[in-house]
Amino acid sequence: MTKTSSRAVKSQDMSWGEVLELSKSYLKIPLALLFIEAIYWFITQPSNTLVPIQISEAWIWSELTNLIYGEGTATLTTNNGWMIQVNLHNDIFPGFTDTVALYVSDECAGVHEMLFISTLIIMTDGVSQKVKLRSIAVMCGIVYVLNIVRLVAFYPIAVDSCSLDPNNPSCLNPVWQYHEAIYNWGFLLVLVVMWLIWFLKVRGTSTSIDSSSEKYHISFRKSWSKVHYAILGFVLLMLISSAYSVTNNEEAMQAKETLDFCSFSSISTNQCMAAQNTWNNAINTAWSMAFIGLLIAAGVAIKIDKRDTSSKESALSESE
Repeated sequence: MTKTSSRAVKSQDMSWGEVLELSKSYLKIPLALLFIEAIYWFITQPSNTLVPIQISEAWIWSELTNLIYGEGTATLTTNNGWMIQVNLHNDIFPGFTDTVALYVSDECAGVHEMLFISTLIIMTDGVSQKVKLRSIAVMCGIVYVLNIVRLVAFYPIAVDSCSLDPNNPSCLNPVWQYHEAIYNWGFLLVLVVMWLIWFLKVRGTSTSIDSSSEKYHISFRKSWSKVHYAILGFVLLMLISSAYSVTNNEEAMQAKETLDFCSFSSISTNQCMAAQNTWNNAINTAWSMAFIGLLIAAGVAIKIDKRDTSSKESALSESE
């Protein structure tokens, strides 16, 4: 009886092959998110690479603040040559100009969040490609609107906190705390909730799940050969080399520190412009190498299959 029961238990155990397949199904989303993080990191290393979105959000932010809280509460101005800075005005704000200067940086543009929610949708199994693409467009629009709401909320928070202690620089601490909370975990929580609601809705619709009529099927590669792993290893070396070529460049890192100071101080001097040129030149080679590597990795990881719909159509016609 003991031997029989032990054999039964062993037969129920998962083999290493089954464990590997299960790991692939669970790890594909984290790996895809890491891949997107790498792309985003290299895209945003030059300053203001997302400037069209930054300008549009800064303009809407300024206009809505003036519309909601009164004309003159916000003015749109330049930061490093781009109209992405919004100055909030109130008599109770600290400083000689009674102004709180804020600007829409690459990180504040909401593109990071758009890529995150888009990756979650793309990597969700059992949903047709058409529904995924439409959902991504809707979700990115929602993220854009939520980001505008986040920016507009800066003014009432600053007024509320500084009304208790006018003209004291410490009265702006709640503003920075609000910004850090949203940046670190607030938006992430909202995105996960958005994805869960979307997932429950589309999985409950049979037309969304049925993807048999699609001509092409895009999916994450499930079967990996030694050649695929070798290519990914080569891509990893390219990414490490490109990052090392920037971080190990003392002149480039000094230029980056100067740029950060210029952005924080909202100044644009010849030294700031020179630092901008030095930094951009330093990362051009690194960015090119990394971008090529990421494209190669995407070509290996993503699989596009062409469906054979002719046999299904003929079967349907015969049944009729």
